Amino acid sequence: MVDLSGVDRAPSIVDRARAIILTPRDEWPRIAAETTPQGDILRAYVLPLAAIGPVAALIGWQVFGYGVLGFSWKPGIVWSLSTAIVSFVMATVSVFVLAFIANLLAPKFDGQSDKGQAFKLVAYSYTASWLAGIFGLIPSLAFFSLLGLYSFYLLYTGATPLMKVPQDKAMSYTVVTILCAIVLAIVVAPITAAITGLWAAGPMSAVNNEISGKLTVPGGGSVDLDRIQQATKQMEAAASGKSPPVAPDRMKALLPAAIGDYQRTATEAVAAGPMGSTTQGTYTRGDKSFTLRIADMSALGALSGLGAALGVEQSKEDANSYERTTTVGGQLQTESWDKTSNTGKFGVTVNNRFLIEAEGSAASVNELKQAVGAIDPEDLADLLG
Repeated sequence: MVDLSGVDRAPSIVDRARAIILTPRDEWPRIAAETTPQGDILRAYVLPLAAIGPVAALIGWQVFGYGVLGFSWKPGIVWSLSTAIVSFVMATVSVFVLAFIANLLAPKFDGQSDKGQAFKLVAYSYTASWLAGIFGLIPSLAFFSLLGLYSFYLLYTGATPLMKVPQDKAMSYTVVTILCAIVLAIVVAPITAAITGLWAAGPMSAVNNEISGKLTVPGGGSVDLDRIQQATKQMEAAASGKSPPVAPDRMKALLPAAIGDYQRTATEAVAAGPMGSTTQGTYTRGDKSFTLRIADMSALGALSGLGAALGVEQSKEDANSYERTTTVGGQLQTESWDKTSNTGKFGVTVNNRFLIEAEGSAASVNELKQAVGAIDPEDLADLLG
């Protein structure tokens, strides 16, 4: 009998999906070390998960039909089947296209170009989005597919382990890659629609595209449909070039020379064309140092608006540290602190467009909050004028 105890077996699709969703920071280094061929990842992981959404939607349309705003419609099997097939093909093709983009962008953010790692980064980052497709099984719950936005966080946490993008540039890299994904989705949608004849005979052809009001979610809470509509328009404006990002030098002018006893010792700016822009300053006092960052998230800001519309709340705490994500005044706010290392992060979004974030070592998280407070939101709003 052959002893296989020392062979490094690839995890099952269930184990991998569970690990990447629940413990991505632990799972990405394991993925980075694997040498599984792209073809195997495609067959054993991408294809089964990418099929979840189209299959669920196909069943949902045939069993429940499609209903919205008093309008109901049950598509024929030919239309439903062709839509599911084309959606599945487009989802698979998107993995290769986005992997190409992720690989191309990595060196621009001091990372390393590696086609195999880029493919793994995109393939496994899509996990949350594909799993969220199960809500298409019941069309009335399809809006829960927005939970697939967690895939963007997965992409962020995997940028450093797989593409060797420095941690301080991982967010900028993720922003640009995600914006490319958004543009890709906008391009893919009409292609899918044209092939299946959706615009001519689809379920939404006879209803108004505007949505408004609040939708009560079973079990408590509500979804602000006005914010979702606003976020959608923001994405469209950014993709069409109607709302270009602010030049980083203009945001750089808002960085104070000093924050309390901390002195600004360095600055950095990154412009990614229509994809977004970032400027940041490093502030130092003795052995303490943190980065104050201002980012024009452009279309990505619309995603924070979607999170606010859903009332996103998240909290994790132990004896030495905590992490929190909340919605305050309709804007997302993140906060984390580690008492053992005196390091943390505090960030707020402004007008679902800008991100102000302080991250690093300080005497307390209150000093990071003070740094964020040094940037006047009205000054940011003026930059859009």
